[in-house]
This record gives sequence, C-alpha cells and structure tokens, in this order.
Amino acid sequence: MSFDRVAESGLSRTVRLVNAMSGARSGIRPTGRSRTFGRDEVIVTKTDLQGRITYANDVFLRVAVYDEHEVIGRPHNIIRHPDMPRAVFGLLWQEIQAGREIFAYVNNLASDGVNYWVFAHVTPTWANGRIVGYHSNRRVPDLGAVHTIEPVYAQLLAEERRHSHPVRAIEASTALLGRVLDDAGVTYDQFVWSLAGASA
Repeated sequence: MSFDRVAESGLSRTVRLVNAMSGARSGIRPTGRSRTFGRDEVIVTKTDLQGRITYANDVFLRVAVYDEHEVIGRPHNIIRHPDMPRAVFGLLWQEIQAGREIFAYVNNLASDGVNYWVFAHVTPTWANGRIVGYHSNRRVPDLGAVHTIEPVYAQLLAEERRHSHPVRAIEASTALLGRVLDDAGVTYDQFVWSLAGASA
C-alpha cells in the first residue's frame, strides 16, 4: 500500500467516522498494567459497516475482560487505548472501506484498565460483490516491534493534541506519519512488515 492514498479525498469522510467512533468510548482509565495472550491464540472480532461488534471469540472476551452480551452491538472502539493516535485508525478505516486489507500494531484497553498490544490484520467481509462488514484477527506482536512503534505513536499523539479541532488533529498526525515514512524511505506496509520480525 502506498501511503499516498491517505491524502486522497476520502480522508475527510474517514476522519468524520473515526471522530464519531472515538466519541463513543467508555470512561475506562488505564491502570498502567499490561497483559498478553498465547502466541498460538488469535483474537477474532467481526463488525458491521459502522464498526459495531457482531461477533467476538472467547480469546477476545477473556483478554478484554468482557462478557459477550456487553460487547455485541457496541462500537469496536470500546477497547481503544487513549495512547493510540487516531491517525492509525483513520488509515485503517480508509483502507478497509476501499476494500483493502491492512495490518497494524494496536494498543488496546481492557475493561479493567489493563492494556494489551496486538498485531492486527483487518479485512473487509464481502457478500454479493459488496462490503457488508469487517473482520479482524489479532496475534501477539513481537516485543521489539512494540518498542519500536511506541515512540512513533507518541509523536503522532503529541501532534494530535496540538490541535483542538478533531478533524485537523487527525489530518495533522496523518501528514506527520507520511513524513516519517518518507524520511525512512518506506511505505506503510514496508514499515509494518519490517517490524514483524523484530527481536525483543
């Protein structure tokens, strides 16, 4: 995936969606504690076109500390950690709405305030030639990848916090991510996969 796609005209619509979804988060406060899950385990969720959860497997429910009835029909961003830059979700939404898959490192927040990192693979779900929802598989990321991505996300978050208007905040951090990738001479996909085999 070329990062140039992030600057396309569809970004404004994606930004509005990300902003609306962000406003739906619960008031869970991070505790500063972390948890993980088995390397042979996969967290699986499915959502409708608006990002509302339609399916969550047992691994998701255990790690995120929810009962099934608490998440079905809820916005997927109930697990969004406040340290996650919105630009990452803007990029994710833009790709899957366009029918493309995307991989991303994501820091999530469980209902008990504990965070857990995942390496997410998100894809559109198709039926009769159209997108009817989204599917996400998440695995445990390499610790070295997390250590590398954390300062990048911190940069993006700091940029977002410089702007009082949510749309401008996401646009600014998206532009910053583009500059970071340009400076490194890589596309977003190349950057993500360069971290996939990082050591602790």
